Amino acid sequence: MTPGPPLPQDLADQSVVVIGASSGIGLATARQVRRRGARVVMAGRDPERLGRAAEEVGAERSAPLDAADTDHLREFFDALPGPVDHVVSTAGSPFYATLADMDVDEACAHVGERLALTLGVAKYGGAVVRDAGTLVFVGGTGGRRPGAGSAVTSALTAALPALTASLAVELAPVRANLVAPGFVDTPLSASLLGDRLEERRERLRATLPIRRVVGPDDVAAVIVHLMVNEAVTGATYDVDGGQQLVPP
Repeated sequence: MTPGPPLPQDLADQSVVVIGASSGIGLATARQVRRRGARVVMAGRDPERLGRAAEEVGAERSAPLDAADTDHLREFFDALPGPVDHVVSTAGSPFYATLADMDVDEACAHVGERLALTLGVAKYGGAVVRDAGTLVFVGGTGGRRPGAGSAVTSALTAALPALTASLAVELAPVRANLVAPGFVDTPLSASLLGDRLEERRERLRATLPIRRVVGPDDVAAVIVHLMVNEAVTGATYDVDGGQQLVPP
């Protein structure tokens, strides 16, 4: 487990399920909740990478999971030994393509998969969360600024806050919230940008109001806040270092 300064034990004896936990924001969240005293169940697509992450964190258990497979998602939650306090879903990735290059069927499949994943976590995860516990979804802010190639991501960026607010009403007293990062320095970002990654980091360091790049721990800290603050539901929290405040 990654060492660090002592953290408040405000999640002591609580159970947290993290989907997409083998790297990036999911792994950072699993580390932070474990250091705050929680028992952690970690799920992710890649069994080998997930196993390494679960051992490092000291997870109570881990399970390979394709969260886009609704039947698999239902079976995962059905197999949990009992109720949990919080469920975090970091699964999903952006979709960028101009209309000229777009495979429309692929784009529609991506939208359907992302909505099905969110609804599946809400339906099957919400059923096992204790009253006043939380469902926390991770979306993004990247699609709020119109641009060529971002039509699909823009549609989902607009849809997820509205969906989360409706879920908060329907699932009450279980709470539902959305965290919307901008660029986060994760392995997913590295895979998307390739040899342009360092250029992007340098530009963000120079232009963001916080003068540094947002990392997975920054997002995880907000996710933890939403777990422990029982007055928050139906909200969308942006974690982008002020990225939306500067010109493109």
